[in-house]
Amino acid sequence: MATQFLRNEVLPFATMLIVETCEMSIVILGKAAMNAGLNSTVYVVYYNSLGTLLLLPYFLFYRRSRTHALPISFSILHRCFILGLLGICLLQILAYIGINYSSPTLAAGIGNLMPGFTFILAVIFRMERLNLREITSQAKSLGTVVAITGAMVMTLYQGPTLFGSTDSESTQPNLESTQQSLLSQNSNWVLGGSLITLTCLMSSGWNILQTATLKEYPEQPTIVFFFCCFGTIQCIIYSAIAERSVDDWLPLPSIAIIAIVFSAVCGTVFRTNVLTWCLDKKGPLYVAMFKPVGVIIAAIMEIMFLGASLHLGSVIGAIISSAGFYTVLWGQSKENATLKLDDSECGAKSSSNRAPLLQ
Repeated sequence: MATQFLRNEVLPFATMLIVETCEMSIVILGKAAMNAGLNSTVYVVYYNSLGTLLLLPYFLFYRRSRTHALPISFSILHRCFILGLLGICLLQILAYIGINYSSPTLAAGIGNLMPGFTFILAVIFRMERLNLREITSQAKSLGTVVAITGAMVMTLYQGPTLFGSTDSESTQPNLESTQQSLLSQNSNWVLGGSLITLTCLMSSGWNILQTATLKEYPEQPTIVFFFCCFGTIQCIIYSAIAERSVDDWLPLPSIAIIAIVFSAVCGTVFRTNVLTWCLDKKGPLYVAMFKPVGVIIAAIMEIMFLGASLHLGSVIGAIISSAGFYTVLWGQSKENATLKLDDSECGAKSSSNRAPLLQ
């Protein structure tokens, strides 16, 4: 029982926390590389190409080690093509263009819309039950709204400083310069936010489609390799049209090389496989609910590695997001327990009904 609890509850929770930490690290490194002169489309092409090459030996080993591997049909390849288009080509290119126009902080804040988008799509495609008369559906709906609210509080409300630098003379010029920068680049900021919002909707759709694909074809390494491969090819085709200047591809600054290698290993290889595994085990809403947690992780990373100050708004938002997050988890666990109990009761009734026939 304890081993099953660790495998079904603790392991997905821990891995998703690691995934969100890796994702925020990738975004911050990518923004630093783009500030150093790396083109956003070139960045996406380079790190996905390297990641796909790293996935190739694992895919070949997996297929050869399987004595009864499932055949790869045209329908599955078509699904992988769409997954690559949504999850890599369009999503990542538009996301990094949006981040380049705005900032990782705005991307993290807008990313909190994902649980709402995913919950609506999951209900539409009947991957999540919604019956507002049941307490489990009420908990999931309320928890989603509360988690989004808490993350938006962290993003929009700063509040007084709890600890860290409070020197008004040093912070006021930075604040004024930031405000002037935002005003002078208002159109770019709005465009960046709009692109990031679009990628959140696309990411929610990708989660739904990936979950449905895994139910139809449950060989995760095959799905991951093919949709990464298709997505990379699509990115290369797009970049050949959009980025024809050789200066955009070479030479690369040192921070760009670090960002590409880190994103390929922790993003394309690790994050994609773990995310696919969690989608298969826990569903799209569970995965999307970690987006508000990602804002908390980003705030912690800023405090630990960048020496940022801790503000009251961050603490309040983190508490609200945590309450909403655990409310959704409670609703899902109660719903799963109810479904298992109903299945066991149905099994017991059917066996008792068959007993006289066997006698």
